[in-house]
Amino acid sequence: MLDTLESTARRASAGLPSSVSHWAVRAVSEVSEQLAVRQGVAEAPRRSRDEGVMLTVVDGSGMGYAATSDTSQTGLRDAFAKAHALARASAGKTVFDYAQAPRPVASGAYASRVERPVASAALADKLALLARVNQASRFDARVVDALTALWSVDAEQLFFTSEGMRAEQRWAFLTPSIQVTARDNGVTQVRSSAGQYNGFCQQGGLEVLERARFEADGERVAREALELVVAGHCPSGRMDLVLMPDQMMLQIHESIGHPLELDRILGDERNFAGTSFVTLDMFGSYQYGSELLNVSFDPTREHEFAGFAFDDEGTPAERRMLIERGRLMHPLGGSLSQARARAAGHDVGGVATTRAASWNRAPIDRMSNLNVEPGDTSLADIIASIELGVVMHTNCSWSIDDSRNKFQFGCEYGRVVRDGRLAEVVRNPNYRGISATFWRSLAMVGDASTAEVMGTPFCGKGEPSQVIRVGHAAPVCKFSSVDVFGGAA
Repeated sequence: MLDTLESTARRASAGLPSSVSHWAVRAVSEVSEQLAVRQGVAEAPRRSRDEGVMLTVVDGSGMGYAATSDTSQTGLRDAFAKAHALARASAGKTVFDYAQAPRPVASGAYASRVERPVASAALADKLALLARVNQASRFDARVVDALTALWSVDAEQLFFTSEGMRAEQRWAFLTPSIQVTARDNGVTQVRSSAGQYNGFCQQGGLEVLERARFEADGERVAREALELVVAGHCPSGRMDLVLMPDQMMLQIHESIGHPLELDRILGDERNFAGTSFVTLDMFGSYQYGSELLNVSFDPTREHEFAGFAFDDEGTPAERRMLIERGRLMHPLGGSLSQARARAAGHDVGGVATTRAASWNRAPIDRMSNLNVEPGDTSLADIIASIELGVVMHTNCSWSIDDSRNKFQFGCEYGRVVRDGRLAEVVRNPNYRGISATFWRSLAMVGDASTAEVMGTPFCGKGEPSQVIRVGHAAPVCKFSSVDVFGGAA
């Protein structure tokens, strides 16, 4: 589709009137394969292809979108006409004068680094790998369910504008997962390799499986599920909390990522996904966390799930610090939201993070690669510093209010720390807090040896709904005096 699209679209755009000041085309093609083995039985492979084009037209102060899967000249001409009609209809009725919106000028390309393409492996070989890992997780009769899965996506996108800007990007995404359910004496527990919503996902080919330790992880996940069904409940009380990277991922996502989305701060999402406790006047002065908290937006980080060179407005993507030494510096807002904030009297900056979930969705401000930067403390030193606390792994439940402030999170696997030593395993560990104060309790940040690159394919936001890929990298972190609770008195 992409080979001839640009020339076809430029011919189709010739029908637009001279009053049109800008147009853009974003073409997307995605091929997906989902494989799974459950209880030793291979499920039917699921394969799909999805492709189409989104067109944007600006006329006067109005902007309109139209999407189509018909990429013929006639189909594109009709979509241009629909987008133009919407632009004309919205002129004078929008919250922002789109004639003043920034226009991308830089061109370039991006491609995921792939050493062993998933498509180069035979289907039988991929299923055999899943079967081996699945078998390794079923070594005990108390394992009542074991699911091993592999989800791969190859995507390509072409973005170009009336001004001549052009960006071509290609991605390879891989999401492996292992989930084991164990039952003993009336207790049922689920343990997963990185979260029941696929917390380990990266760009790349089959080499991602090596970074995930996939072939060795079936036995580990099952062993920990078996530990949980005989474990006691997590203790309750105020104590130190150590979050491992697969739970830090969720903590970053919900209590930093979503509150910092600029369109949410501007009020766009309050009808559906909620608003934010962050306000425009906080940037540059608000103490979001302790001085140990440093948070980066880094779409350039190799392997991370939401890496790219240009966002879906065509803005070049660069690494930028959003929080430095605990101080809030910049939001997750693309060029259009930044312009809206300036028009409201707040020059808060932002980053190239305006993205769309598919060809038939308009781009909005989204998290991308949002990371907590490593500190200088080893895991051993973090554990040794704790008199009483709990180490928590892997999110399994979450609840957070509409302003992304008060939260309650549950984890799959916990382990008590007493007098600087790891003690017993506990089940159903939970903790609660308030975003505005929780990050200020950050007391230790693990060094680079404790950090992991993770993410999620399932970040939801927007109307109509958009589910998008997000990356999160983080070290182990210790928080002081947190409200921890479980089933124990």
